Amino acid sequence: MKVYFISGIAADGRLFKNIQLPAGFEPVYLNWLKPGHRESVRDYALRLAKKINTAEPFILIGNSLGGIIASEIALQYNPQAVIIIASVPAATQLPGYYKSVGRLKIHKLLPGRLYIFSGILKQYFSRRNKEEKKVLVRMIRSSDPGFIRWGINAVLTWENNRVPDRLFHIHGTRDKVFPFKYTLPTHVVDKGNHVMVINRPQEINLILAAILS
Repeated sequence: MKVYFISGIAADGRLFKNIQLPAGFEPVYLNWLKPGHRESVRDYALRLAKKINTAEPFILIGNSLGGIIASEIALQYNPQAVIIIASVPAATQLPGYYKSVGRLKIHKLLPGRLYIFSGILKQYFSRRNKEEKKVLVRMIRSSDPGFIRWGINAVLTWENNRVPDRLFHIHGTRDKVFPFKYTLPTHVVDKGNHVMVINRPQEINLILAAILS
């Protein structure tokens, strides 16, 4: 069965390089599309879903923004399972201050390249090991500033409150992007952060194996 992976906002398929699926599952990494200027999360998700063969059974795995997109796709189609990691399945699990920033449009005052620069700078001053920093910096550097601006706005203005069926939600207790206290995960990674797929892959792989079995 095909398992479609959707990465985070400034990432691509390299984010999942340490993720291993059980035998019988084929990984397919979906690349981001260029978003329309005012394209909604739902409309974008449906456009990305055209890359999925929905005529056969499939599974979705999304990380961060990819989890939000995967949840929107799952509401329209019928995956065997939708697995989100370090993400949220509905806007009700976002912190209230995200919605306030979205309404005030403060985030639109900053250029996309500033988000890239600050993201790279943050990695250099983080406590991650050299390999983790290298992977993250490479992905951030190759990301599209316009897509980052769209993605941030998409999260802050997201309005969906429906949770898809057959949802499995893996979340870390130290996630600073989507704070744990607002979420309702089915699987918890103690002290896991927002990039668990890179620095805690063994635990993520065990959870995935249990879900997919």
